[in-house]
Amino acid sequence: MAEDTSRGSAVTVTAVAPRDTESTSLLWKSVSSEKETTWKTETKVLGTYSISLIIANMLQFSLNMSSMLIISPRGKVEFGAVSVATTTANITGFMVFQGLCTSLDTLCGQAWGSGNLELKQLHVQRMIVLLGAVGTPIAILWFSANHLFSLILPDPQTSVLAGLYLRIIICAIPGFVVFEAGKRILTAEGIFFPVTGILGAGACTNAFLGWLLVWVGGIKLIHDVSGADFAKRCDLGFIGAPIAVATTWTLIPMYFWLYLTLVGKRGHLPYLTSTALRGWSPMLKLALPGLVMVEAEHLAFEILVIASAQLSTADLAAQTILATLNSAFWQIPFSISIAGTTMIAHHIGARSARLARISALVVFVSALLCSATNSILFFSFRTSWPRIFTNDPDVVDLVENTLPLVAAMQLFDGLVACCNGMLRGCGRQSVGGWVNLSCYYVVALPVSLWTTFGLHWGLKGLWAGVTFALVLVTFAELIFLITADWQKSVEDADCRNIASVDREP
Repeated sequence: MAEDTSRGSAVTVTAVAPRDTESTSLLWKSVSSEKETTWKTETKVLGTYSISLIIANMLQFSLNMSSMLIISPRGKVEFGAVSVATTTANITGFMVFQGLCTSLDTLCGQAWGSGNLELKQLHVQRMIVLLGAVGTPIAILWFSANHLFSLILPDPQTSVLAGLYLRIIICAIPGFVVFEAGKRILTAEGIFFPVTGILGAGACTNAFLGWLLVWVGGIKLIHDVSGADFAKRCDLGFIGAPIAVATTWTLIPMYFWLYLTLVGKRGHLPYLTSTALRGWSPMLKLALPGLVMVEAEHLAFEILVIASAQLSTADLAAQTILATLNSAFWQIPFSISIAGTTMIAHHIGARSARLARISALVVFVSALLCSATNSILFFSFRTSWPRIFTNDPDVVDLVENTLPLVAAMQLFDGLVACCNGMLRGCGRQSVGGWVNLSCYYVVALPVSLWTTFGLHWGLKGLWAGVTFALVLVTFAELIFLITADWQKSVEDADCRNIASVDREP
């Protein structure tokens, strides 16, 4: 997003001259002033950013979740295995990287808003180094995941296939890391459309490779894993899915490099410099609580997926479908929250607390309308959604019976995404981290496990605890945002920008 010339009247800040390029935000008009900027202006900006972000996040979500759609026709065992593996990969790996990268939404956005372009590049360099270091233990965990699955999953065939999937998907880590951090070079300036195009090319690549490897290249493996019958199931048709995903994530950074080269922005590439190896304190202070904000909810869902496996294979498949639908629709309010994070961070970096508050209000109202729409869609088409994934009557019945509760949960899930985005924009990730952590693990999981296994509510019990936790998170974060000192966020951003260019080793 480009910078905002609407500065606070009490403080004089030197602005970077507006440029008539794609990176020139709607917020940046030379004739505008802070007094002229209203909720209508902010709504227009939010809508412009959100459209590209919704498409981009849906495409990125499809890359990680496409394996379930490709594999589901092969049977319950394969579908259960790929669901456990993809969920585990998301929670223990991809969500970790995304959670740490949320600090860049704050740091790069505020750096751009303050006019410090070099600092934005520096933040991305530091993040790539951090993600590379974090990716090593994650790869080791995935390589040995089959042994862990054998301890917690009752079906040995499911655990073996899930472990095989994770071993192959290790190859996706380098490409995912580079792109997830590198794309902030553009999104921090409000340039979202090229990222959408790159992910669109990646989705096409993934679809072609999935078709080629899963359905065309279904060559049987000759070794027996755990019985002759199971050996027939374990073919290239199954492992072709993770191979397609890993290959796609390897190619996406190359698409990103190609775009920057073609448009003459190779200087935007985050080449590593010696400065990136020091001055990490501001980044870590935001990255770690940002990780907790993202991981708290998604790790809770992973635990619930594992818990559903203790009920039956059909319950596991149904829980996976519900979680997948929830995650797909969640991308919409989440995209609005990212757009809001960028807008608020720009205003904070430009030292305008008033515009930051206006942006926050616009983001909240938009997320409320979006979440209500999601809730209506979930309930209205509850008999149709499960048949997108499977025709198994047992699984379809379980999903249909649980969808009304999940529909009610959609309202609060979207509002939580919105509140988390606003907290990131003003650099208050620590608040969201503590609220999410306490509500999900002190409230959600105990209630879910008690209602599921103690009261025998089945899948409805698993979702009851999560819904209750989301209600608590929504109200807790809203109360903080309403009573927060936004001017203090402006002052903290100034101090953070200064500390981030610290040259001491």
